[in-house]
Amino acid sequence: MSAASRGLTSLLRSLSISPKPTPLYTTTTIFTPTHLRLFSSESLIDETHERSGVIELKAGVMKANSRRTGLIAVKCGMSALWDKWGKRVPISVLWVDDNIVSQVKTPEKEGITALQIGCGHKKEKHLTKPEVGHFRAQGVPMKRKLKEFPVTGDALLPLGTSLGVRHFVPGQYVDVTGITRGKGFQGGMKRWGFKGMPASHGASLSHRSIGSTGQRDAPGKVFKGKKMPGRMGGKQRTVKNVWVYKIEPARNLIYVRGQVPGATGNFVFIKDAVYKKTDASLLPFPTYIAPEDEDSSALEPLIADLGDVDPFMAE
Repeated sequence: MSAASRGLTSLLRSLSISPKPTPLYTTTTIFTPTHLRLFSSESLIDETHERSGVIELKAGVMKANSRRTGLIAVKCGMSALWDKWGKRVPISVLWVDDNIVSQVKTPEKEGITALQIGCGHKKEKHLTKPEVGHFRAQGVPMKRKLKEFPVTGDALLPLGTSLGVRHFVPGQYVDVTGITRGKGFQGGMKRWGFKGMPASHGASLSHRSIGSTGQRDAPGKVFKGKKMPGRMGGKQRTVKNVWVYKIEPARNLIYVRGQVPGATGNFVFIKDAVYKKTDASLLPFPTYIAPEDEDSSALEPLIADLGDVDPFMAE
């Protein structure tokens, strides 16, 4: 039988099939707003939850569970200062370069409560089209660096709010996050602090080697996570409980004690310390609101209170 005959036969068979009986009644499904809400993000929101209105910039009272936003700074390098008692204080200088709120995230829209902070300036031709579209949609200037900080609902700030070094106070503790210096491929002695092999007594060409890396036939493998030579640095690290020694509002500089991760010119992220918490009554909440007649360029530096007892004379 040819292909045309087989096709004609199948067509006649399909026409000879009796149609399905017509049902006595039909069911019509009407999609109400309740059904439509099941396919949207609004189902995650309690119907009794009142939508937040316009966020206003006003001073508030910080609670025990409140979380403020952080800042983005540029590491300017390290130096040393001497306090009023003559004690040398190793210092890292951080520059808060024109921080503003570039996006406000709320549970109603994004499902979280957070603030996106922008730092620095960047030309439009040096940004990608999605980045340019993001800044234009928010109505804020083009920024060089963006960072999202989770906050509580009472610490939200209006879009475009300017943030300065007065957000922190001298004497408080902060956590500083940055990308460590990349040191390339290093051996076990430098990367992990291994002792190394003997300098003599038969050791040859293996003085800085790591030694044995496993056992014998059982288990017959090297366990995962074994400390071995490899690429060192270039990873995100956080230094906790860094003490703020001095603040210069005129130049937007923060002087913190000790070292912070990263090379000179790198971005670091500063936020309130998690473990060594400062008295909530001393911190501006949700941020420092400058008076209208305040001239920041004429403000004097603020130094942490070192007390009235000379530490060198204390018994």
